[in-house]
Amino acid sequence: MYRVLLSLFFLVLGGNFAYALEYRSVSVPVAILYDAPSAQGAKLYLVKEGTPMEVLVQIEGWTKVRDAEGTIAWIERGALSLRRTAIVISDQAEIRSSAKDDAPIVFTAEKWLILDLLKDSPPGWVKVQHRDGVSGFVRLGKVWGP
Repeated sequence: MYRVLLSLFFLVLGGNFAYALEYRSVSVPVAILYDAPSAQGAKLYLVKEGTPMEVLVQIEGWTKVRDAEGTIAWIERGALSLRRTAIVISDQAEIRSSAKDDAPIVFTAEKWLILDLLKDSPPGWVKVQHRDGVSGFVRLGKVWGP
């Protein structure tokens, strides 16, 4: 019985986990987030370019997203790009020259700073780049969006 229930759990929820791993970033200078998939919906708040969003659902012209604070809203699909970014969620995040806790600090990022994601990150770390071009590694738990 336990195996049947466990199998059912993964069958029913397994698809949701795949969607939870899809991220996009805002591609326009300022995007409006709505409470419904319509420009006639209530405007909830604005987000700036580069802000990472977790994709939850896509329907014609609209995408339901979750932000770093857990807020769920709708955004026009054209306002999102495939560009991958991360946002600092801790008060400060130390960006290091290599993926080691004792590596030299390249720079310190403040909360809500948006960083570009780079490829080839080892487990537990994320390779990021500041808009000024400086890059390094940050602990995964310090950022949201990877």
